Amino acid sequence: MSNGKKKNALAALCGLLFAFGLGLGGMTNPLKVQAFLDVLGKWDPSLMLVMGGGIAVGFWAFRAAKRRAHPLLGGDFGWPRSTRIDAQLLAGAAIFGVGWGLTGYCPGPALVALGAGRIGPVVAVSSMVLGMLATQAVTRQRGRTTAAATATTARS
Repeated sequence: MSNGKKKNALAALCGLLFAFGLGLGGMTNPLKVQAFLDVLGKWDPSLMLVMGGGIAVGFWAFRAAKRRAHPLLGGDFGWPRSTRIDAQLLAGAAIFGVGWGLTGYCPGPALVALGAGRIGPVVAVSSMVLGMLATQAVTRQRGRTTAAATATTARS
């Protein structure tokens, strides 16, 4: 089996495991997620176990990965180049939190919930895609504006 096929097979297996865990843990139920986020009302802390399990596995997996020069099946890890906390990151986090709180869907669980055949996940995922496209358009426009301003300053 080629390396590309191995990567795809492993990605499919990990995706199935992830989806199964999200569904089993209740992360695809927006009412359960909203109850988890309602810390001043009828708070349901049970999703902390799901998140805690993910954090524990991720902690050890990332520690092991950082000791390697390359992933097991080749390529690059794609670690973030910047760990700076800036206004753009904070704004994105705030908007993400508002969307998560209002819909009860985080992106991963929303994709898993598409399989349930309900309209809520379809609307949530469609809106996420539109938001991503809008972000790309704004980022591109800001890049062009910044480049034009830099060119104008350089000519002066």
